[in-house]
Amino acid sequence: MARPDKVAAVTSLQDKFATSTAAVLTDYRGLRVKDLKALRRMLGPDADYAIAKNTLTKLAAHGAGIEGLDDQLTGPTAIAFITGDVANVAKGLRDFAKANPLLIIKGGVMEGKTLDAAAVKQLADLESREVLLAKLAGAMKGGAQKAVSLFAAPLVQAAQLFGALQDKLGGPVADADDQEPTEPAESVASDTAPAAGTAAPEASDAAPATPDAADAASDQ
Repeated sequence: MARPDKVAAVTSLQDKFATSTAAVLTDYRGLRVKDLKALRRMLGPDADYAIAKNTLTKLAAHGAGIEGLDDQLTGPTAIAFITGDVANVAKGLRDFAKANPLLIIKGGVMEGKTLDAAAVKQLADLESREVLLAKLAGAMKGGAQKAVSLFAAPLVQAAQLFGALQDKLGGPVADADDQEPTEPAESVASDTAPAAGTAAPEASDAAPATPDAADAASDQ
């Protein structure tokens, strides 16, 4: 019989997968507690960044109807559950990984679709919601037609980006090369790179980090 604490953990993770706009899986091995606290501060209220055991995460993902994450759930895993601005969180993870190469972006999931590390890094090239709203406000001062055109463009671009990602990522495509510590933070340019001006959603904070590290390691 499953232990009540594990059942509760799976239920909590499943709820986070179900209510998050996106989730990014990372390998935090080697990072100190103060590093993880700094990362949480950088992500702010847009994401809940927490360590999770792989076996429990697999059960939670399957329970939430998400398939294709199993290959990414190897080694110590911490997940950024995004309920805020996806672009801001992706930028935060990318920038933190540049300064702290021990943080490896494994991949993730958005709108139920599995993303590899390269696709996650592409999200960092999107403009934030605040930037798009500022552009819209400026366009409205310049005339109604200009505002309508500017407002519609990011929606079209967002649809094109997600459609391109779906075509490209027809399933879990995590690439081992993307997980090497020496190059966790390079931006990725591809045919699916989004045009400037694409919007993204909003979020919550995180839980303490390293007490689960030993469990996460032994869980593999």
